[in-house]
Amino acid sequence: MKIEEFIHFAKTNPTCFLATSEKDQPHVRTILLFFADKTGFYFGTLSPKDMSKQLHKNPKVELCFYNNAKDFAQAKQMRLTGTAEFVNDPELIHKLHEERLFLDDITGENLEAQSEVFKVSSGDIHFWSISDVMNEKALEHLAF
Repeated sequence: MKIEEFIHFAKTNPTCFLATSEKDQPHVRTILLFFADKTGFYFGTLSPKDMSKQLHKNPKVELCFYNNAKDFAQAKQMRLTGTAEFVNDPELIHKLHEERLFLDDITGENLEAQSEVFKVSSGDIHFWSISDVMNEKALEHLAF
């Protein structure tokens, strides 16, 4: 498999689940993909949030993208394990903020100064479907 197949799946199914860890306790939440390309899978957060603090302290993450198929037999997920890296790029942060202005509306404040972009640019990635239920050790993984 090629990384382009995984990028396409993530772009087609941008709502995913992100697992972080604090002490020995995992924390999972739904997160929206900002964008993905050959340089990595990019996401946004806000610096006051627990997620940001957890990522800064322990950047190891796992993400799960899911196609949300109506027919469970067609269900497919993509699991990505890697390390989050914060991207200090004012233009990218501004673009993230512009795409998520609804958060300003919800909070009643301009959140650009608190916006952060992070990416996962290397790790392990693979697909899983219900037909793989007893074949997990045989799944094809891609180190990217």
